Amino acid sequence: MRKFEYLRPTSVEEAVAAASRPGAAYLAGGTNLLDLMKTGAAGPELLVDVTRLPGLDAIEPLTDGGLRVGAMVRNADVARDAAMRRNFPMVVEALLSGASGQLRNMATVGGNLLQRTRCAWFQTPEAACGRRDPGAGCDARDQAGRSHAVLGWSERCVAANPSDFCVPLAALDAQVEIAGPGGRRDVALRELHRLPGDTPHVETALAPGELIVALRLPGAGAGFGRFSRYLKVRERTSYAFALVSAAAALRVEGGAILEARLALGGVAARPWRAVEAEAALIGAAPDAGAFRAAAEAALEAARPSGDNAFKIELARRTAARALALAAAGAPERMPALPASPFADIGAPAHA
Repeated sequence: MRKFEYLRPTSVEEAVAAASRPGAAYLAGGTNLLDLMKTGAAGPELLVDVTRLPGLDAIEPLTDGGLRVGAMVRNADVARDAAMRRNFPMVVEALLSGASGQLRNMATVGGNLLQRTRCAWFQTPEAACGRRDPGAGCDARDQAGRSHAVLGWSERCVAANPSDFCVPLAALDAQVEIAGPGGRRDVALRELHRLPGDTPHVETALAPGELIVALRLPGAGAGFGRFSRYLKVRERTSYAFALVSAAAALRVEGGAILEARLALGGVAARPWRAVEAEAALIGAAPDAGAFRAAAEAALEAARPSGDNAFKIELARRTAARALALAAAGAPERMPALPASPFADIGAPAHA
């Protein structure tokens, strides 16, 4: 690990000023950044510790029925929150499927939103990686394996976003509150992460020094209630990153779908909101045929980036099954294996 400076500011304004320096990075739970520093994949010259900043550690109700979650709230506290479990169960399911209890106790909301890819070539300093070193190329492009993107990738980068948490947030139109040198602004979660294009090192919409201070889940998302689910397919059930995942939510009346939300994980450099699939579902009956057609629409633009063509069909099946689970409704109690593909779908609760 390289030598670095360490600073613990006492206000958001002080933190932003310090992090605006070249080579600075924010430190929250450290569950991702410290690992990258140990391997040499990241080498910040200054760590700005934001874990004790005031006013960033609360979950608060919004007047529209949504929730505002401070950036320093621990993932474990989000998963335990009663309002979150009642109104946004697929967010809880995603968090509980994403890491061990020890990691959830350390990891923060803001840090989870910004965690870096688990691409092995990004994680290995000796490999060429334009995401880590601008202009260096992409060694993974010629050797891309099971974990890489099938949507939105470019010749310069085939990495996939690793977050479980961000997938249901994209489906629910979550907003990210940001503080920076120019003041405060909001960014839609769907626009926070960027596709690689020719500049894979520009991973997010954040400018230098900008700090995520909160996440807002709008009340419109709470309207789906328990008819929303998160489904994750992984190499092993115990705390592995998703090969593919899907967050689905439905509102059904009179035997027809009035509103639908669908987002995919593990398939692109950002959580992939499948708006074409959502549009295809409106007015349809909530049945296997409609769900399969929506899944086809969601993956219409997919193409393999290496030896991962199987992920396209796997993502289709995952999306269709997540929609079926959403139609059946979330169980009254969180299952022992959250987001497991082995869960029984059951009869649609709308029937």
